Amino acid sequence: MINKLVALLFLTAFFSYAQQDGFWDKERAFTKEIKLGSGNRVVVKIDDLPEGASEFVYRISLIDENSKITNSLASVLKMIPDPTGISQGTAGAITLTNSFSGDDTCLFGIFTSEKSSNQFLVDGKFDKACYAIKEPVNKDSKVISIKNTKCFDNAPHLWFAFENKNWVLSTKIVLEVVAWVDVKASRGWNLETKKELISIGKKLEWYKKSPNQDVFLAQFITIFTEKYKFSEFQQLIPIEKIKAIKEVQEIALKKSNQYESYLNTIRVDAVKLYNENKVDKAISKIHDEIIFNKAATAVDYGLLGHFYLFSKQFTKAEEYLNKAIALEKTDLTHQLNLAHVYVFTDRVSEAKDIHNQFKTQNITSQVSWVNQTKSDFSEFEKKGFPTANFKKIIRILE
Repeated sequence: MINKLVALLFLTAFFSYAQQDGFWDKERAFTKEIKLGSGNRVVVKIDDLPEGASEFVYRISLIDENSKITNSLASVLKMIPDPTGISQGTAGAITLTNSFSGDDTCLFGIFTSEKSSNQFLVDGKFDKACYAIKEPVNKDSKVISIKNTKCFDNAPHLWFAFENKNWVLSTKIVLEVVAWVDVKASRGWNLETKKELISIGKKLEWYKKSPNQDVFLAQFITIFTEKYKFSEFQQLIPIEKIKAIKEVQEIALKKSNQYESYLNTIRVDAVKLYNENKVDKAISKIHDEIIFNKAATAVDYGLLGHFYLFSKQFTKAEEYLNKAIALEKTDLTHQLNLAHVYVFTDRVSEAKDIHNQFKTQNITSQVSWVNQTKSDFSEFEKKGFPTANFKKIIRILE
């Protein structure tokens, strides 16, 4: 008794493990009762197999008019694991055929072409069938692998063909088909469908700038295929695709540890635009590509403060410089620019307070606060800024 219990626990654990990679699609199980006259033939098209189906199991039972199948195939499959496992063994086969059958017999075959199945109705030949039973049977069941059988390349389209071998009486055939769905394959991504993602990934600006293109592209493809099924991706309209690609790119950058490098390229491009006197474009670049994506740091707010200051947008400059200082109080560049805003908005006493606090320090290891202030004042003068308050600041610095 103990040995049986141990065996049962082992099988239960095995079944649970096997089921992780796929499942029997009982929700879309196909069942049909077919009444077939004596000596007649019939072709039955089953519902298309679901996307990702790698195997399917069928059960055929010929029964008397008043008899019923004891258990549906779908319910039997609750105890059958991955078809690549023990369900191909004797125990699985016995379980699958555990149903009442009558004495009537039939021949049957499985086609993947409607034309070939219709030809069977004419000549009764199974030579173009992917699978056929050529000796009359009253019941049969089998797990058939789609991915390992070339003839089934045209699945999910299947036609079951029957010929009643009872030349006196009609018979009733119960046909049941249940597919095994591979979870990964059901998402629709394979080597062929991924080619489109590879093409999209290689066109991204970041891919061209990435210090490790292969790592970024691998993450981009992995995340995209996890986030969307191929069928879902195909149904996206252009604007939705753009949004999806942008979102996946951001996640891929973070997972490949390239996000900060990506943000730095945006900052560098913004500074370049600013130096080319394309101030509005420089501001928009920081807003649209960093602030909007909630990725801003003190550096980004400081850049915006600088851009607004040197374009005489003092209110906005003050707003963003204060944000930068709140995040990074030790960066004296933000403090100096805020002092400049106070000078140009006639708040000289507030500007003096900042200068008195930091005038003995260096902005960088090579540039002092005093020298940077004088350099900025010279730049402001060239750009036509009002200089009336400059002397008041210079006095406290000397």
